[in-house]
Amino acid sequence: MDHKRVTLFAGHYGSGKTNIAVNYALLLAREGKKTAIADLDIVNPYFRTKDSASELEAAGVDLISPQFANTNVDLPALPAEAYRLVEDKSLYAVMDIGGDDRGAYALGRYAPFILEEGNYRMAFVANPYRPLTRTPEEALEVMREIEAAGGLPFTAIVNNGNLAHETTAETVLAAVPYMEKLSELSGLPVWMTSAEEAVAAELAGKVPGLLAMRLQAKYFDLPEQKSPPKVGPLFG
Repeated sequence: MDHKRVTLFAGHYGSGKTNIAVNYALLLAREGKKTAIADLDIVNPYFRTKDSASELEAAGVDLISPQFANTNVDLPALPAEAYRLVEDKSLYAVMDIGGDDRGAYALGRYAPFILEEGNYRMAFVANPYRPLTRTPEEALEVMREIEAAGGLPFTAIVNNGNLAHETTAETVLAAVPYMEKLSELSGLPVWMTSAEEAVAAELAGKVPGLLAMRLQAKYFDLPEQKSPPKVGPLFG
């Protein structure tokens, strides 16, 4: 899997971008790269990179998270330290961007530096099983909203098709036509397919760019999804 110096993950609420950002940072560290991850999501109070602080620290990944993250403060403040990710060219930087256009506003202050360097990948994390991105056309609309708010164009797509606890290899594979259509509409490649480790083991050799993930502990606190959406109608 090829890497850029700065990698950003963005997508709608519930797309799974935080889990992917954390696991991608851990992958970079395993490859011996000096890695830092920044939580720029000032909207979602539930899933935070800070929830994986101990695992990231053990792997040697520097974590930059909003002040007062995981507290009862409604709007955590972004730390000035986050500028180090765009200034220190020796770092492999990973950024977890807030869901949809409101969350992407925080990216605007870093976008000029990222564009000037030109060594970045902005990945749209897509999950067709979420209510507001059930069609590629809906996902494309969210992409455009995030781009307009954050000032940075997407360059790639991540297939994170999942049904939480009920995800199987078939769940992920069924999302492939959706991703291909989104790729066609946006003109962007599908860079990565992500899945929990056990599911990823079943997908080995079936999809390119596979990222096997360990899910954050908080993920397992979510209620089971008893009535998963049917795959067929999602894709028209």
